[in-house]
Amino acid sequence: MTDESSSGSVPSVEYVSGTGIPVRGNDVDTDQIIPARFMKVVTFDGLGEYAFFDQRFDSSSEGDAAPVGDDDLKEHPFNEERFQGANVLVVNANFGCGSSREHAPQALMRWGIDAVVGESFAEIFAGNCLALGIPTVTASEETIVELQNFVESNPDADISIDVTDETITYGGETVDGRVDDAQRSALVEGIWDTTTLMRMNRSEIESTATDLPYIATDD
Repeated sequence: MTDESSSGSVPSVEYVSGTGIPVRGNDVDTDQIIPARFMKVVTFDGLGEYAFFDQRFDSSSEGDAAPVGDDDLKEHPFNEERFQGANVLVVNANFGCGSSREHAPQALMRWGIDAVVGESFAEIFAGNCLALGIPTVTASEETIVELQNFVESNPDADISIDVTDETITYGGETVDGRVDDAQRSALVEGIWDTTTLMRMNRSEIESTATDLPYIATDD
């Protein structure tokens, strides 16, 4: 998926490849992706099992946070054996709308998703994906429908996303996609992980801080 950047610390994300999983429907909001009751976690570890929880399971109670049995499974692509191990999510319009919760892309990433291809994305959701190094690639409605149909019929087939060239290749065909200019630069240049970048430049940050009159120091 990634190549190490010249810094050796933040990986660049130029390509993503793997099998696909389709989630159909417009306006899939963050509460569908990860219900609010699962946001009480101290860390994001393990959040993947709760992705699309209310769409995947009949919970015994409104506040039930525990995984339920097979008898409680609903029909959902994330429950289908043929899509287990998929890492390219294919969605429709306005995916990730509704809130700014970063738990939504965290849950998808920890389920195994490395890239999302769709008609359009909520801006904050796309930004939260970028913070995790997950490309959100847009394409026309016709292209997305064809790709979803392809994935449904060929769950074991690879999909390749070229972030630099903004293309999606599947079934011997390459189609145009689009990656936001700022997102593409951050992914390709390996500057999407701001936390790591701040750690890498700690001395410069501390030097700048000493020159700021409103930052108190122990000196």
